[in-house]
Formats: sequence, structure tokens, C-alpha cells
Amino acid sequence: MVDADQTFVIVGGGLAGAKAAETLRAEGFTGRVILICDERDHPYERPPLSKGYLLGKEERDSVFVHEPAWYAQHDIELHLGLPAVAIDRDNKAVGLGDGTHVRYDKLLLATGAEPRRLDIPGTDLAGVHHLRRIAHAERLKGVLAALGRDNGHLVIAGAGWIGLEVAAAARSYGAEVTIVEPEPTPLHAVLGPEIGRLFADLHQEHGVRFHFGAGLTEITGQDGMVLAAHTDDGEEHPAHDVLAAIGAAPRTALAEAAGLALVPRGDGGGIAVDPSLRTSDPDIFAAGDAAAAHHPLFGSRLRVEHWANALNSGPAAARAMLGQDVTYDRVPYFFSDQYDVGLEFSGWAPPGTYDQVVIRGDAGKREFIAFWLSEGRVLAGMNVNVWDVTGPIQAMIKAGARPDLERLADPSVPLDSLLDT
Repeated sequence: MVDADQTFVIVGGGLAGAKAAETLRAEGFTGRVILICDERDHPYERPPLSKGYLLGKEERDSVFVHEPAWYAQHDIELHLGLPAVAIDRDNKAVGLGDGTHVRYDKLLLATGAEPRRLDIPGTDLAGVHHLRRIAHAERLKGVLAALGRDNGHLVIAGAGWIGLEVAAAARSYGAEVTIVEPEPTPLHAVLGPEIGRLFADLHQEHGVRFHFGAGLTEITGQDGMVLAAHTDDGEEHPAHDVLAAIGAAPRTALAEAAGLALVPRGDGGGIAVDPSLRTSDPDIFAAGDAAAAHHPLFGSRLRVEHWANALNSGPAAARAMLGQDVTYDRVPYFFSDQYDVGLEFSGWAPPGTYDQVVIRGDAGKREFIAFWLSEGRVLAGMNVNVWDVTGPIQAMIKAGARPDLERLADPSVPLDSLLDT
């Protein structure tokens, strides 16, 4: 049992940090738990920011991980709106933005990620947006409603998950939407061209215009307001607002300044951790979007920027801080909702890692499961408007299953039966 006079500090007020604090108490830790959040809001979940909350279907209070009173009830010292600015590893202390320091016995970095910025002229205009924090979502929700009322135009830079989800929300408000994407399909780096084309069709059917093979070079405006977005192939797109949805970068500055081992940006970036989510300092751990751990299933170091990773890695790190034997080997998982399409994705199969895609079901009706395989082995699976199949899909991935391809593509064959092939 960890001594009651120990202090565990968690830097980061997102889902990973909040669930780590919850787990410490659930596992019986009686020492001090200090949760440091640079935002003034209580810890919240991010998926609603581009889904239900942005659409106006969920209330603001629904995004929070716990009720505000929960933290005091569980004797968790919550510091809101106070960033951590330095780690003194020699004296085991975290420096805060107000000049104070807190001592730690164990430290968890759940610093998350931040949206990548467009490095082009015009990004200082009032109509240029990002979506990462609840304040961003609140502002964007008002913007989309106004665009819908006024038949306004939104240009989105990037056809990844955030870009597509915001496009779906914008169309639901009635806004005109153009997506500018350098790759030939949406989600190209995640799903590859085969499935990416299906998402292009989905959004085009709902009135979204795509401009593939191009990137933004300038945003022009007048009196601080956006008027147009220009691309590197000479095109001009009318715009009243622009959303930069070009990905997120792990927040590693604190770890880097402290001399912790990092993963190069070209390899995905992040704070390097071992299978127990421990950094190069034995008393410092990392979880969530900022952590990059070697995954035994895929033989590669992965940094996963999705809800399920924050939900599960925060508690795993907390247990490791308590001295428990932890190996974090969860199959990566995420979900998305766009118009009348809901999906779940399990696994890891970026372009170049797979040699075949097998479709099970009717892709035309958008009721199917897609499987990505390498030399017959299932690396990933995505169920689209097909439910209650995540368990067997993940079981196939974990087992390294090499199913008969005809049976894999046949919806009448139970997925569970493919585990033995």
C-alpha cells in the first residue's frame, strides 16, 4: 500500500487526467491527489464538442467528466485556470503559473494535444477558428447558426475526423461548406483511399463541396472579417468563416524542458513511455494524447488521439503509479457520427501497413464492416451502421486472426466463428 503521506500530481484537466484521479481513489490511495488544469472549466470530454454539443443536441453540463462537487467529495485538490510551467525533477516539484510549486512523489503528465495552426497570411482574422476546447465549440456553434441563417460559407481546411464532423454540423444548420484537402480523399491517412471515397460521397450527397489536391495559401478579408480563402492551385473560395482542422500536436513542451525522452515528430511525436506508461523518469508517467507507447500487437510506437485512449490510459497510468503491474495494450478505438452514419473503428492500419481491404455488407447503403488486412491478418475493422460487433472485431485483431476471406466478407457468417481460422 502506498503511504498516505505521499502526493500524486496530475498535470492536465482532460478525460485522461480526471479518470486517473478517479482511479487513484477507487484503488484506495489515501495520499494527496492534486489535479492541475490550465482551463477554468472542470475536466470535460471532447467528442461532444464536434458532435452532440456542437449540433445543439446536448447541454453544456453533459460534457463534464464529473459533477463539480465530486472533486471535493473525493478529496482531490483541483487547480483550475492555473497552468504547469516547469518540472524540477531534482527536487520533484511542479512549478505553476502563479509562481508557486507543488511537490510530488509521482507525477502524471496528461497534457493532451493542441490544434495545429495554419501558417499562412490571414489567420489573425476574426473568422478563423479552431476546435479543441469547450470555448472553441461554444463560439463555433454560434458561428454555424449564423451562417445557416444568412446562407453563409464555411471553408474547412482538412478532411479528417474533426473537419468532416464539423462539416456535417454546419450543413445541419444550413451553412454552405467547402472542404480543402491536399490528399485525394477524406481521411486518406487514416482509412486509405478505398474507404475515404465513401465519405466523400456521403458528404457530397449532403451538399458539401470538396477541393482535393490543394492546400490553403491565404485567407483574405476586410475590416477584420473573412471574405475568401485561396488555394495553392490558384482557386478562390468565398468564405465568411474558416476552420483549421489540420490535425493536433501533442503538448510536450513541459516534458521536453524537463529532459524527458520524446518521440520525433516524424514518428508521430509525443512523450515516450514504456508499456506501463512510465516515462524516462521512473517517477513520471504520461497518458492520453501526449503519450506514445510501443504497442505489442502492431510492433510500433503509437500515439492515439481519441476518447477511448484517454478513458483507458489515464486509469492504467494511475495503477502503474500505485506500483501495480500494468501493460497498456488496448486496441485503439474511436467512433464518429456524421449525418445518419455512425461508425466505430478498432485497430491501426494507416496506408502502407495493409495490402487488402475486405467489405462485409452493403457499402452502398452504408451498412457494412470494412476490414484492413496484411498478408491475411486482420489489422483493423470499422463497422458502419452495424452495431454490437466491436467485441469480436477487437478479438480478431488481438488474436492476429487470418480468416478465410470469403467467410470474412459474408454477413451470414458469425464474426465469432472467424476467430478460429
